Amino acid sequence: MESQSGNYTVNNGSLMQTGRVWKLVLTGGPCGGKTTAQNRLATFFESLGWTVFRSPEAATILLGGGIDFSKLTKQEVLTFQEDLLRTMFEIEDTFFHLAETCKRNCLVICDRGAMDASAYLPREDWEQILDRLKLNEVDIRDNRYDQVIHLVTAARGAEEHYTTSNNRTRSEGIEEAKRNDLKVGEAWVGHPYYDVIDNTTEFETKMRRLTKAVTTKLAIKGAEEWLRQDSRKLKFLVKGDLRLDEFPKFRDFQVHHDYLPCVQGGPQARIRRRGRGGKWMYTHTVRRQEGGEVVETRTNISRQIYDQLLSQADRNSNVSISKTRRCFVYNSQYFQLDIYKDPHPGLMLLETYSALPPEDVSLPPFLDIEKNVSGDPAYSMYNLSKAEVTHDDGGENDDEDSAVKEYNAYDYCSIL
Repeated sequence: MESQSGNYTVNNGSLMQTGRVWKLVLTGGPCGGKTTAQNRLATFFESLGWTVFRSPEAATILLGGGIDFSKLTKQEVLTFQEDLLRTMFEIEDTFFHLAETCKRNCLVICDRGAMDASAYLPREDWEQILDRLKLNEVDIRDNRYDQVIHLVTAARGAEEHYTTSNNRTRSEGIEEAKRNDLKVGEAWVGHPYYDVIDNTTEFETKMRRLTKAVTTKLAIKGAEEWLRQDSRKLKFLVKGDLRLDEFPKFRDFQVHHDYLPCVQGGPQARIRRRGRGGKWMYTHTVRRQEGGEVVETRTNISRQIYDQLLSQADRNSNVSISKTRRCFVYNSQYFQLDIYKDPHPGLMLLETYSALPPEDVSLPPFLDIEKNVSGDPAYSMYNLSKAEVTHDDGGENDDEDSAVKEYNAYDYCSIL
């Protein structure tokens, strides 16, 4: 379940024998609400019986020791950033290792994560640090943490509330805070579970949106009171050629989905392989009906378990889905553009999460959006994988939610 990258542990699985461990990064520019967010999350999860650990921000610890960043030479800055990354890993791993021994479920909240350091360095310096520490960027971004939440700085959208008085090691002006917030966000683009919580709502609702983002990924029920208007997945059909020169910074990943055979009336199950540059992350997803609503539970799995499940994939009813996933942020909104290779080569679907109606979402102007297909069964991934249908079947097949009731279930617990 674990792989080694340099001298540091990259955990590629969150299902422990002792209890579930969820490693969460809170990132973003200054004055985004990270301190309050840690307190709110700790209160909520401890009330559910979870153990909560909080890994402090390594930069604040080191800068609080008397380091004046503005007086460092270029070489000293590079040395400091390398040691900062070492320190961050050591602190985090202390909490990660302790969490893995807990008998109860455990949430580890990291005040910033490994990729934050890259936002403050030229690309060539960052790559030099990775090489010296024998680290792989895909590993430390995608596999080390289970979820990353970007709390947008108040300098973007809530300027009247922007302040650095709550952190004596921070002194960014409002424009610098905006730039740093964008850089940090771009550094994490591509993580499989990356959420952006902006300032379109008042602060209390921002904290509820944060909590809901975590509880949704963990499939924890009963959190509705924290956010009455939950974000919904929106999906749009994209046509025409992609104008790459107009795209913001993006990352492409190769994604493969396979559905698993299950018993009649059981949950729907699928596996995913996602990666780039030869580094892969493996996920098992179970989708079931509970109390009239659809609940998804995602679990990171090892390559060995993935291969065992793949050998039992349902080839009679479903084909493998192969696509390129392009991840980017536009106007503080996180988007994923799926470009299908097989089946339906050339099909492009844009996805995002928002509490706003589809017509009010600020869609990227550099994409030719043909129509909103949110909730259209013809464009559900399950139906797109069906061996005997095409994506323009006119909705003759049951939608993905209905398929949960019909789809066969595979009990993977015996393997895990």
